[in-house]
Amino acid sequence: MGPLLALISSITWGLADFLGGLASRRTRIVRVLPISYLSGAVVVTFFSIFLIPGELNSDSYLYGFFAAFFGVPAIALLYVALSRGPMGIVSPITALMAAFVPVITGLLRGDQVSGIGYFGMALAALSVILVSQEQKSESAQPITLSTLLICVASGTLIGAYLTVLGLAPSNQGIWTSTVARWFGFIFVGVFFLIRLKAISKDEKTQPFPWALAIVAGIFDASANGIYQIATQKGVLAIVAVLASLYPAATALLARIILNERLRLIQNVGVVLALAAAACLTLA
Repeated sequence: MGPLLALISSITWGLADFLGGLASRRTRIVRVLPISYLSGAVVVTFFSIFLIPGELNSDSYLYGFFAAFFGVPAIALLYVALSRGPMGIVSPITALMAAFVPVITGLLRGDQVSGIGYFGMALAALSVILVSQEQKSESAQPITLSTLLICVASGTLIGAYLTVLGLAPSNQGIWTSTVARWFGFIFVGVFFLIRLKAISKDEKTQPFPWALAIVAGIFDASANGIYQIATQKGVLAIVAVLASLYPAATALLARIILNERLRLIQNVGVVLALAAAACLTLA
């Protein structure tokens, strides 16, 4: 059950990133994040209270705070990296680092992974690299060392966020991810207020993408909750790798909804991602 839920969380994260990307094309991401965090927080709170049993205690607040502490700057750095470097480099580095931290943590804690599991991890890493490759452009700039360091920092923080969710006590249901969402809303809300004067000077050439921002937040928060349940029912090292396959889901959604043509190398990456998912599910 754990690997299947992790795969669902990966698809849900991919959908959230896709919708969030569409929203950020229409307005600054600093305006999108408060709405996305709030909508997600409201929905997962409803899930925590009425649908998924769990105990809200001091550990929920402790783990939730640290999850938000790592998660919010991780997303901020990710968008900085995406604005400075090509997705074909930024996306795989962040995704691989995001998987690396909880995998190492899980193995150090004694998680047992079979040979097919390690093979699936290798396939997953390769698939993320391949599926993130974009068409080369003559105007594309080489990635700088500072951007590379930002990618590593973002991926490491995302990995720390996933690790905190994975280590949260199993009796909490999804309260850790719920509390983390509310702390995250507070963090991005404060940053939004600090930047409000500069943001208000932006020309509003398009209406605010309310629907995209709200739905992206709901899917993102739901993915967090599904991932937390997955870690309670599966091996952290395997669950984290499956959850890191979200770039494949985003690429497929772009192909289906926006009719963006995938390159051959990206199609190979999608196939490898499916093979990796099968291997890790059997591990």
